[in-house]
Amino acid sequence: MLFSSIFRRHLLAAAAVSLLSATAQAADIRVMCYQDGIECDVTAELIKRFEAQNPGTKVILDVVPYKTIVEQLPVQLAAGQGPDIARVTDLGGLSKYYMDISAHVKDRAYWDRSFGGTAAWLRPEPSDRGIYGFMTQLTMTGPYVNKTLFEQAKIALPGPRATWEEWVDATRKVATATKTKAAMAWDRSGHRFAGPAISYGAKIFDAQGNAVIDDGYKTAVNKFVGWHKDGAMLREVWAGSGGSTYADSIGEFINGNAVMVLSGSWQIGRLQKDIGNKFDWVAVPNPCGPAACSGIPGGSAWVALKTSKAPKDVGAFLDFMASDAAYAEFTGRTNNIPAHLGMAGKVKYTSTQPAVTSALAYSARAWAISRQRPSNSKATNSTAPSCCLPWRV
Repeated sequence: MLFSSIFRRHLLAAAAVSLLSATAQAADIRVMCYQDGIECDVTAELIKRFEAQNPGTKVILDVVPYKTIVEQLPVQLAAGQGPDIARVTDLGGLSKYYMDISAHVKDRAYWDRSFGGTAAWLRPEPSDRGIYGFMTQLTMTGPYVNKTLFEQAKIALPGPRATWEEWVDATRKVATATKTKAAMAWDRSGHRFAGPAISYGAKIFDAQGNAVIDDGYKTAVNKFVGWHKDGAMLREVWAGSGGSTYADSIGEFINGNAVMVLSGSWQIGRLQKDIGNKFDWVAVPNPCGPAACSGIPGGSAWVALKTSKAPKDVGAFLDFMASDAAYAEFTGRTNNIPAHLGMAGKVKYTSTQPAVTSALAYSARAWAISRQRPSNSKATNSTAPSCCLPWRV
């Protein structure tokens, strides 16, 4: 009887130790996410599915403003702190903080096949072959127009090769006729300014990667300043804050304060959600300058970070998010252009709004064209193709 009692006590103790060991091995990983529409909301649902399939791992989703990704995350990483995974747009600028998860993905060939076209954007060096994450989406900058205001003003939309001057003239007339606050607004962003500047002949960077202030750039700046001075451009977006602080113009567009905005395809989901049936909107081709009719391609990515203490769990989660099923669902529900090479033209978008379908199709075509036609711009990440600026700010 005594032996039986002692045996039971030892058995219970062993079970407790085993339970504590299993608990200690269970990992919590933090994921920092910003969203233009419902990207983090969809991610939260996918996380529940991942946790059900991986009961030893807990994923904590921190939803933050985009400003946090731009301003606070780099500071955290420089101090050796930060999340395990983040959704970022400054791909090359933050690459020194990325963690290689090659050893923690199930099928390296799948990653190469699916994301090989953009994998180099996340690598710190051209010779590097690591896996540091994947592009959640591809993006293209371009204008969005309040079609209802054009119809109310009885003014036709300018054609596909219309110049910036023609668009300014048309939107100014619409704004006057409909008593709209401003004809245009551009996101407060050097990335957004780059497209029109290139259209006016700006090189942006020379062959050594140094900034160039040439005649094309000066022309674009003078046009831009002039449009602010004469009231065509909504002043609040660029004059509303100091320094290099980012500000988007989509909120002003949604609130009916601008006839046209220059933003990007990542805002399509937000346009669908926040405009609803208030008015009809449409994506239009980038206006032309004497040198080009240029937008700027880019995108955002999930990246693994060196601050993580759980590389296996980080690899497992990114493996799940990069899988065909999860990636297709994320892309379809968030109205984004896929970076997954196997899904081009195959994503089933959940939106039924014609404006959304048309805008996505146009953005995808414009992105494909930009990849075939080199521009004068130079990417912040030396491993990215010269046609692209794979960042948004």
